[in-house]
Amino acid sequence: MSDLIISVSGLRGIVGQSLTPTVAVNFVAAYASKLPDGPIIVGRDGRSSGPVLCQAIIASLRACGRDCIDADVIATPTIGVLVRDRKAAGAVQVSASHNPPPYNGIKLFGPEGRVLDAQRGATIRDGYFDGEAAWCDFDKIGAVCVDKDPHAAHLEKVLATVDFRKIASAKHRVLLDSNHGAGGILGKRLLDALGCEAVLVGKTPDGQFAHVPEPTAENLQSIAAQVREEKCSVGFCQDPDADRLALVDENGRYIGEEYTLALCVQRAMCQPSTRGPIVINGATSGMSERLADEAGVASYRSAVGEANVADMMIAQKAMYGGEGNGGPIDPRVGYVRDSFVGIAQVLDLMTTTGKSLSELADALPKLSIHKSKAEVSAEKLPTLFDKLIAKHSDAEAASGDGLRLAWKDKWLLVRGSNTEPIVRFIAEAESESEAKSLCDEAAKLL
Repeated sequence: MSDLIISVSGLRGIVGQSLTPTVAVNFVAAYASKLPDGPIIVGRDGRSSGPVLCQAIIASLRACGRDCIDADVIATPTIGVLVRDRKAAGAVQVSASHNPPPYNGIKLFGPEGRVLDAQRGATIRDGYFDGEAAWCDFDKIGAVCVDKDPHAAHLEKVLATVDFRKIASAKHRVLLDSNHGAGGILGKRLLDALGCEAVLVGKTPDGQFAHVPEPTAENLQSIAAQVREEKCSVGFCQDPDADRLALVDENGRYIGEEYTLALCVQRAMCQPSTRGPIVINGATSGMSERLADEAGVASYRSAVGEANVADMMIAQKAMYGGEGNGGPIDPRVGYVRDSFVGIAQVLDLMTTTGKSLSELADALPKLSIHKSKAEVSAEKLPTLFDKLIAKHSDAEAASGDGLRLAWKDKWLLVRGSNTEPIVRFIAEAESESEAKSLCDEAAKLL
């Protein structure tokens, strides 16, 4: 069980080893015992282990007296919209996000159509460890139905955030790499609705990843080359459950995930309906922060994690938000990181400005992020934090999610891992060398 990672938002592990049908059955039984009345939606990304886990999960939920809606292959942000549209009590998404093929996992949603917050998630996690379940009598077993079109409501909401007719008139030629995950189904429908000439790569959701699933520069070299060779104006690259989006420009240059959010924020600051406070997490690039400042609106930083961003967005009545891993969050669509929002709104920005993706990216504030890590036991972190605060007395220090030191033109985040005996150093500055120096100097204090 050492490889089974259980958090407040769900779990993940290696299928057949740490993650078995028995684990899935007991975990969702604890989840069902905490939910209000109503059906529960079950969906999955394209992994080959998804169907058998979904069958076990549906059987478990029905044995707890819960009716189930089987959404089959569906993106994580889409299942969030579907919860609200079908007035469901919650949802179980079977996905291991960007983890390798041997892994799978479970993400839990509440009736609001967002990933569970920390408090509710902790209750379910503790219930699982305590063996809580509400198994029902034979005559109370729940029913199951298949949702005939689980994607339509999400498509409608995304299209409502952009001028889709104007985008269609531009006739963009784009590449969409879904890498055999869940994103290709709605991705194709969205690009068709936006009038794009689409080059679809990895559209079949069978989990046979053509490259390492995480959409990083190293993993997308062949895709970047294909964007250039196919003469596309942009390449959109999703992770397996399609809540993250990386960009490739028309020259085949990897723009990345941080720029996805920054470009979406830039567009939001130009729209009267979305010009307002934003929320990003403590590890996200300051590009979005600076764009908000230029627009004269407030920006806030939450703890790392989608649920924490969503919590703060709701509390601060933010008009936009997201995480720098390619996950924009538009509250008009839902409080879930959403690659489809990114696709539509980046195309809208390109169309309304008449600029190429490379021009838009090059015009953003120039900042560099550096990341490193070191092995260290958790009990040594408070001493490290004290040393850092003393060394950088000129910085604004914030704790609660590790230690974040912020200056006007740079920042350093030091966080212990929740699953490994390591500490992560993340810094951003106006040059790569300065960002690296911040991480290196912090590591020397260990």
